[in-house]
Amino acid sequence: MGDLPKGDDGHDARATATRARGRAVPAAVGDRAVVVAPDGDDAAPGTQEAPVATLHEAQRRLRELPGGTVVLTDGTWYLDRPLRLTARDSGEPGAPRRWTAAPGAHPVISGGVPVSGWVLHDEATRVYRAAVDGVADTRQVSIDGRLAERPSMPLDRDQVTVTEEGLTFRDPALGRLAELTSQHRIEVVCTASFTHRYAPVARIEHDRLVMQQPAWRNNTWGWDTLADPVEGGALRLVNAYELLEPGQWYFDPQDAALFYRAAERDHPDAHRFVVPRLDSLLQIAGTLDEPVHDVQVRGIELAHTSWLGPSTPAGYASQQAGTFLSREYRQPADYLLTCQRSCPDFEATRNDWDQMPAAVQVSAATRVDVVDCTFTQLGQVGLGIGNDAGAHSAGVGLAVTDVLVQHNLFTQLAGGAVVVGGVRPDAHHPTDPRLTVRDVVIDNNLVTAVAVDYMDMPGILCTYVDGATITHNEVCDLPYDGIDVGYGWGANDAGGSAEYRARGLYASQPVYAVPTTLRRTVVVGNLVHGTKRSFTDGGAIYNLSANPGSRVAENYLRDNNTSVGLYLDEGSRFLLVERNVVQGAPVWVFTNTYGENNTNDNVFAHNWYDGGRTHMPEPEAHNNVLVGNVLVESRDWPLAAQRVIARAGLEPTFRTFAQGTVPVPFGAELALIDDREAGGAGGTGGRPLALVVENFGDAVITALEVLTVEAPTGWSPRPSGRLPSEVGPRGRVAAEWLVVPGATASGRVAVAIAAVVEGVRHEIGAGLAVG
Repeated sequence: MGDLPKGDDGHDARATATRARGRAVPAAVGDRAVVVAPDGDDAAPGTQEAPVATLHEAQRRLRELPGGTVVLTDGTWYLDRPLRLTARDSGEPGAPRRWTAAPGAHPVISGGVPVSGWVLHDEATRVYRAAVDGVADTRQVSIDGRLAERPSMPLDRDQVTVTEEGLTFRDPALGRLAELTSQHRIEVVCTASFTHRYAPVARIEHDRLVMQQPAWRNNTWGWDTLADPVEGGALRLVNAYELLEPGQWYFDPQDAALFYRAAERDHPDAHRFVVPRLDSLLQIAGTLDEPVHDVQVRGIELAHTSWLGPSTPAGYASQQAGTFLSREYRQPADYLLTCQRSCPDFEATRNDWDQMPAAVQVSAATRVDVVDCTFTQLGQVGLGIGNDAGAHSAGVGLAVTDVLVQHNLFTQLAGGAVVVGGVRPDAHHPTDPRLTVRDVVIDNNLVTAVAVDYMDMPGILCTYVDGATITHNEVCDLPYDGIDVGYGWGANDAGGSAEYRARGLYASQPVYAVPTTLRRTVVVGNLVHGTKRSFTDGGAIYNLSANPGSRVAENYLRDNNTSVGLYLDEGSRFLLVERNVVQGAPVWVFTNTYGENNTNDNVFAHNWYDGGRTHMPEPEAHNNVLVGNVLVESRDWPLAAQRVIARAGLEPTFRTFAQGTVPVPFGAELALIDDREAGGAGGTGGRPLALVVENFGDAVITALEVLTVEAPTGWSPRPSGRLPSEVGPRGRVAAEWLVVPGATASGRVAVAIAAVVEGVRHEIGAGLAVG
């Protein structure tokens, strides 16, 4: 396990400096600033009193200044083309060119078109219609700041049979689907074990759905397919006008019209509708020879895009975590039989998988900060950093160094929040060292309610990155994983994988002799909860492939449904997983050592968990080590675990989001003072306990009091000391109790306490099994 130079909180020293960079206060508006306002004038001088109107004019003016800042006032810019920053828009080390909100302002950069002018289209169903100019097509519509649903209906698997052309109806009643209009815009959607697939319909006949190609064939071979899901596999028919339910929308590109079905006593004029017309908003992209550098984007809301890839004949042939197949491949004639759960022809596609493009794209760049922004109502990934070239509109991918993503809100996104790195060969074994993605810090962000449409995506994904630091984020309310690291299933690691040799992968790619670029990952202090709402495979925190010198520590994982807490998948090696708290997971730790996977040489040390299986097959054979991990019953977490819980997620100075979790800033623990019986009142023997209260923060605790003490019937808990009413910053106090057992020799003692911190009263409990 390679040692890392440590900064504060055990972070990589370089990452610590980068985190501090985001906290620097921007300079005030001055002579080297261009002020822009939606109601400005591009002929104006660009001052506070006379701002310019458009972002592109502000960009042109900024290029004429030595350094400087674009200051965005209140208001919304509805772009008709993305804003692209190139090497010409670079600043200097320590003096970045900034695109920043004016003090107190809330600027919005939108890729959408507001909708008004509603007329009643169908009185019987309360469907309204509005003309939408300038939009070729869309897969998303924002209603009142949320991504609204398209019409859909379930398809029972027992009612259909998968064929090479589509779905044959077993139930004659499905023949009514042939009456649906605009059939080429309808899609079959499959939610499987870890994939979420979209396949567009070509036409509907009385006895079958004929599907567009290559989407259908690509969605029905490989792993966790529409034809043979590992688990799950629920099917839906999506985007037919006739299926509209109240609150849903339908877009007709030929008529350039949006349709909305209103509920009783509802009217579309009571809502704010925005239809996206762009597939990206901001592109920060240089070249290998001339990278863009020293740029900061601060305090801006980025909203309203729609990625149209799944609406093409390629559909969305999901593979894992936002990668997909997009073209025709060689397949055996009997691929529906021989290529479920892989075959050599499928393995040959792995180096040709595509990544979902992001609304904000960063490539061929260094020293770029994205701070205090809001990413919302976007029809894809929010922020893509150093992804493969095909995921960047500039045509240049990877090649990113020293990027900070700090204190941003990601919510209501069709895809994941942040994706760093690529998946193709230049990502894991770059032909030019400048292509390497390294030193990216993702710190103190709130990621909530993302992957709304492309549910196979985690909240945060870092693939092949040298030095990813993922610290103090809150990641919650997701259909799939929370934080995923790595890619490639160990197949691209030095020496290859015996499992993938057996599958025939190396007939189409080399066995690499040197390690990949994935190393030095730090995942520390994150709060991950409410994940795995739609899938069975995956974990709250997940790693894939060798990741030397990496550490997963002091994260708090809870409410992650029927899944794994800490998941090391195929090829994971050289990770230290320590001091995490895993709550409510059916499997608290899992190492995928099945088959001939080389998931080896990992250490799980001093973690706390409240139940669930330890799923680690043949640990000695794979040199996977468990040491000092503690099963904590009744969630009577020791103070060390409570400290992790309290400090996980956003740090106190970054807790400004209304949706974020505010933890209790102190903890309490009951502990036996020793194993001896003590003489109680009247000579009755008892067990001496200590109630210890610790202040985890920097504010003083006041009004500390014991509310209740619970013990088994007949037991007598007696205080022998008084708990102080105040605890200083990061201080600790204690009081002793004597518990005299009754008729039962063993039982649980529980104490409830309350205290006030910064004007807020908190109540917590502590318990201990005695006997």
